[in-house]
Amino acid sequence: MDYKEKLKERLLKYAAIRTPSDENSDTVPSTPCQFELAQHLHRELFTMGITDVKVTTQCYLYAHIPAARGYEDRPALGFIAHLDTVSDFCAARVVPVIHEDYSGRELALGTSGRVLSPDMFPHLKDLKGCTLITSDGTTILGADDKAGIAEIMTLAERLMTEEIPHGPVSIAFTPDEEIGMGAAHFDLEEFGADFAYTLDGDTEGEIQYENFNACKARFEVKGVNVHPGSSKDTMVNAALAAMEINSMLPAGETPRDTDGYEGFYHLTEMKGDVAEAALDYIIRDHSAESFERRKTTLKEIEKTMDLKWGRGTVKLTITDQYRNMAEIISEHMHLIDNAKKACENADVAPLILPIRGGTDGAQLSFKGLPCPNLGTGGHGYHGPYEHITAEAMEAACNVALELVKIYAGE
Repeated sequence: MDYKEKLKERLLKYAAIRTPSDENSDTVPSTPCQFELAQHLHRELFTMGITDVKVTTQCYLYAHIPAARGYEDRPALGFIAHLDTVSDFCAARVVPVIHEDYSGRELALGTSGRVLSPDMFPHLKDLKGCTLITSDGTTILGADDKAGIAEIMTLAERLMTEEIPHGPVSIAFTPDEEIGMGAAHFDLEEFGADFAYTLDGDTEGEIQYENFNACKARFEVKGVNVHPGSSKDTMVNAALAAMEINSMLPAGETPRDTDGYEGFYHLTEMKGDVAEAALDYIIRDHSAESFERRKTTLKEIEKTMDLKWGRGTVKLTITDQYRNMAEIISEHMHLIDNAKKACENADVAPLILPIRGGTDGAQLSFKGLPCPNLGTGGHGYHGPYEHITAEAMEAACNVALELVKIYAGE
């Protein structure tokens, strides 16, 4: 069977189902459209012959493939991907476009006016001759993480149709990962795996178990708004105070200025006027010590501003989001060693890289399910330049299959 073609067909089908999550929603899932994809996957798994599959009222899909005869005592291995996409560039219907035998050169994305270029993405030159998949340039593609879903679904099909030695395999598709809530209602007992991998990374062969420590921070500024003609020593302009707050952060520690293990302060939104203003940040750092120092810096800014402008002028709220799963995975390094071996068995170069972000696996690891992240083969996520090749998806699926064999003892 041509599994490369299967993977391509699945991605096209899943990408066409819009599933943006909504961080401003207070429902679970945050958007009802995620159920459409979950129910589609439920039917597809059942058609494969997997009868132990269900979708919960909170839009978590759980499925289980029993061990092959004689392998019942092997560890239960799990694979996880997320149903939702970002909401950015997702207002219109997603139209995937296939570029057979890609040239490796600049590529116009439909009539959007956007061009996918090796100047922006140097790795494109290495994709010459591949089957490249993009959107039409007006939306995201949704390969994050529908490529991961397609790879897990194809893995499941292979386990059900080929004589492959395997222990128990658990599958889960989660909602709302893009808004940091994918693991919030995850049922570890229902999932039933001893260890798991999320398929939610970029380049095929990526193995990630070091992610950011993360929090969000909000500065709220209360100004004193009086007539500007008679405001000497009285007016406190909240908008100007907000600008002052941002200027007090360390220079050169933004996402644009950092890479690798370097952390940052990222201003995500600002609004305000003379009377009131607010600044929203996300704070990231791989080092727990540096992360705490960053939070201390924010608290010192709050204190300094209150001393200058009056008590109660500035209110800082810090909300922790997730921690670096390296704390947990370091006690289960067989997951990384076996992932490297799986890559080598699948003729894929292993790439052990830190995640400059977070995954469901980070939170699940701290809940008791050690869960590093694997690459799915995609690039340019969260924007209209998102792209992936069918060949990369096949390689990522092969890595997952080799992991199943390894944990079966083969």
